[in-house]
Amino acid sequence: MEPNLKLAKTLNRWAWVVSIIVLLLVGMMRRVKIDVPAGVDLSFLPTFHASMNALTAIVLVMALVFIKQKNVKLHRQSIYVAMALSVLFLLSYVAYHFTNPETLFGDANGDGVLSDEELVAVGSTRTFYLILLLTHIVLAAVSLPLILFTFIRGYTNQVERHRKMAKWVYPLWLYVAVTGPICYWLLRPYY
Repeated sequence: MEPNLKLAKTLNRWAWVVSIIVLLLVGMMRRVKIDVPAGVDLSFLPTFHASMNALTAIVLVMALVFIKQKNVKLHRQSIYVAMALSVLFLLSYVAYHFTNPETLFGDANGDGVLSDEELVAVGSTRTFYLILLLTHIVLAAVSLPLILFTFIRGYTNQVERHRKMAKWVYPLWLYVAVTGPICYWLLRPYY
C-alpha cells in the first residue's frame, strides 16, 4: 500500500492542534476550578485513571508482541485500543482536575497544606513520589505529540518512518502508562 502523504500532512496539523489544546488544558487545571452539581461524586475517577493507564500499558506490550511476531493486523488493532484508552483517560483526567482540588502526597488530614509533622511522616518517600510524578508529567507532555505523529506514520502507511519513530516513542508511552498507576497507588492514601 502506498503512503498517503496528503492525509498525513492534514493529520499532522491536527496532531499539533490537539497537542497544544491538551497542554493548555492541563496547564489550566490547577488554576481553574469548575463546580459540579450537588450530589455528583467524582471520587471514583483517580482509580479509573490508574486503570486506564494500566490497561494501556498491557495493550502496548501486546502490540509489541504482535509486531515482533509480524502480526501487523493485531498490532494495529492493539494500538487503536491503546489510543482509545489514552483518549478516554485524558478526557476523564482533565475533567476530574478541573472539578477537584489537588491531592498532595503526605497530606494525611486532607487540609491541602503539608505540616512539618506530615512531611516528617512521609520522609524520603515523598521525594521518590515527586521524582516519579515529575518524570511522568514531563514525559506525558513530550510524548503526546510524538505518539500522535508515530500513529499517523503508521496509519498513513509510512511504515519505515513509523518504525523509526516507534523505536524511541514506544518506551516513552509505556513509561507514562506504567508510572501513572504507580503514582496513583502512592497517592491513594491521601485521596
